[in-house]
Amino acid sequence: MASGGLACVKYLTFFCNLLFALTGLLIFLVGGMVQLNYAHYSNFVSDHIWTAPIILMIVGAAVAIICFLGCCGALKESSCMILSFAILAVVIFLFEIGLGVAGYVKHTGLQQLMEGQFNSTMKHYKEREDYQDAWGLLQTELDCCGTYGFADWEVIFPNKTLPPSCCSVINLNVAKECTEIHANKQGCLQKLLGILDSKTLILASVVLAVAGIQLLTILFACCLYRSFRRSYDHV
Repeated sequence: MASGGLACVKYLTFFCNLLFALTGLLIFLVGGMVQLNYAHYSNFVSDHIWTAPIILMIVGAAVAIICFLGCCGALKESSCMILSFAILAVVIFLFEIGLGVAGYVKHTGLQQLMEGQFNSTMKHYKEREDYQDAWGLLQTELDCCGTYGFADWEVIFPNKTLPPSCCSVINLNVAKECTEIHANKQGCLQKLLGILDSKTLILASVVLAVAGIQLLTILFACCLYRSFRRSYDHV
């Protein structure tokens, strides 16, 4: 039978495991929301950066599964299950730290990567229908035009016209096509970059909170494993 101190550590570990599971669910939901709400902008962001939401969803699901092992180990007083949980939790924790560092490094060069994607999709705008749809959606949703402004479209539309999505509203009594006069003046690169920057801050805050809870859970798991071993040694 577990002593009072051991029981306290056991139930604290169980409670922290539930919080750990909630952090996994939170990571999964954040990754899913980013993927769901901003996947249509993937043509303008490098592929290896846009895999981040998918990786977050995988990590979140893995955390939730690992927590089941920790909860069972705590309730059944199984040192083997607790040790397995602690090792797997450390691996996940280190992976998250590595993911955060990689994200920070990639974020410093995000504007250059996005600029390359913007230029590439614009260059092949008339050749690919998916690029036309992507630009149309981007310019309509963000009320912007071109990479840095409507002048970027001059190479693609030499007759002074612009994609219809560059104009939020066209008075048909004045003009039947979107031109520089009616076009949105602001470029799309800075607007999309601003959105991604704001979401990055939210993700960073979530990761810090999650990392704190996970580290606390790992420490309790290690204490519980040590207590179980001592209890078995005495028997």
